[in-house]
Amino acid sequence: MELFRNANIDWLGKKWYFLGFSLIFSVAGVLSMAFWHHVPLSVDFKGGTQITVHFDGTPNEDHIRAALDTNGIHDARVQRISGANGAAANDVVVALPQSSAQDAAHDQGRAAVEGALNANYHDSAFQVQQVDIVGPTAGKQLQKQAFLATIYSLIGMLVYLWFRFELIYGVAAVVAVFHDTLITVGAFSLTNQEISLTVIAAILTLIGYSMNDTIVVFDRIRENLALNRRESLSDVVNRSINQTLSRTVIASGLTFLTVLSLYLFGGEVLHGFSFALVIGIMIGTYSSIAVAAPMLVAYQDWRASKGKRVTLPAAKVVRR
Repeated sequence: MELFRNANIDWLGKKWYFLGFSLIFSVAGVLSMAFWHHVPLSVDFKGGTQITVHFDGTPNEDHIRAALDTNGIHDARVQRISGANGAAANDVVVALPQSSAQDAAHDQGRAAVEGALNANYHDSAFQVQQVDIVGPTAGKQLQKQAFLATIYSLIGMLVYLWFRFELIYGVAAVVAVFHDTLITVGAFSLTNQEISLTVIAAILTLIGYSMNDTIVVFDRIRENLALNRRESLSDVVNRSINQTLSRTVIASGLTFLTVLSLYLFGGEVLHGFSFALVIGIMIGTYSSIAVAAPMLVAYQDWRASKGKRVTLPAAKVVRR
């Protein structure tokens, strides 16, 4: 199936527009992480106690906060959990800060919340359904492991592309993936949504997805270079992107519709995971065309201007 037959779009001619778009969203995310909401980490990473409470009647979040505040619990985050298909549910998550999860007092947070609600919340009866506790030591370890998992995945992909193509191809692809990750994490900071372990899983997923899309474009560039080495690299890159455009739109579009459905109808549990994929798939598809390919051409043009030999991948045609 081919959506764009004989497409002839000058992608590289629009590289400055692409650069401006990337800078706007990247800088906005960095400013938010540095000065506004910072990087909002969940209990998984910063430690603390997360208590899921079910109410017999419709819970009033303001009344819950007032009940907790009356008993001296001032730093709790109260969040209503949506049900299936976005319907309202009678469950509320009460997240307490790191001080409630010290190793010597694991039940302290639960007891404090139960006591506050029993004493001060009279709208309806309630029942504690689940308590998730992460100590400060475990939270820091999870932060380190999540960071290392992301870094190791990028290094592994760089090495793979170095051997498969040339080093600059690997660098361009890794820069594009880093760009995707930065904008995705920035989106969480701008919207003040917590980053949990499931979000890290989504980020690692989009890293692989974006890299795969970039490799498809690079492989077509290599094929076209093998067929006609007299053509300028800019023309080859433009033609390669246009030739893979239908595949990119179909694959990314169907995946995007799937994760968008998860985001809209998957409920609170999948909200962070699906939000990361919604943003990541859009940006990852964009970066393969607007970041990785222009960076490759810019580097080769710079080498040519310095009188150096332009490095091209091995002239190996892979038939699909």
